[in-house]
Amino acid sequence: MTDPHPIEVDTHRIEVTVNGERRTVVVAAYTVLLDMLRDTFDRTGSKECCAVGECGACTVMVDGLTVNSCLVLAVEVDGAEVTTVEGLAEPGSLSTLQQAFLDHGAVQCGFCIPGMLMSAQGLLEENPSPDVGEVREALSGNLCRCAGYNRMFEAVLSVAEDAR
Repeated sequence: MTDPHPIEVDTHRIEVTVNGERRTVVVAAYTVLLDMLRDTFDRTGSKECCAVGECGACTVMVDGLTVNSCLVLAVEVDGAEVTTVEGLAEPGSLSTLQQAFLDHGAVQCGFCIPGMLMSAQGLLEENPSPDVGEVREALSGNLCRCAGYNRMFEAVLSVAEDAR
């Protein structure tokens, strides 16, 4: 039996570049960026955890700025460049930052790591020579339940030191 009063879903056609791949997609008006990245682009590095912008597990970059993708509507990134953790390096390789996280033992369960990496990448692009206080501040919006923060700070600082 068909519903005599079907609900119409408002959809929008948007153009977005995700990790260098430009595509036109149709999204429902209520679709958040995180869901579009995971469901439409199969970029599953960004994690859904709190869904209210408190944990940072879904952090991505939009036009060079870090954002919690659970709080951004997909329609808001029409025309934008979105970078996810998968876009930090070529497939099959690691960025300098990703390698530093491994080298410093900063990766434990891995759930928070994509968001941490994106926040750290945003910091390093804005400030290539941060001090420990600036690293702590930049990563303060990302929660790690394994409490590996010091190793993460060391990894970010090592990348900054190597860049000097």
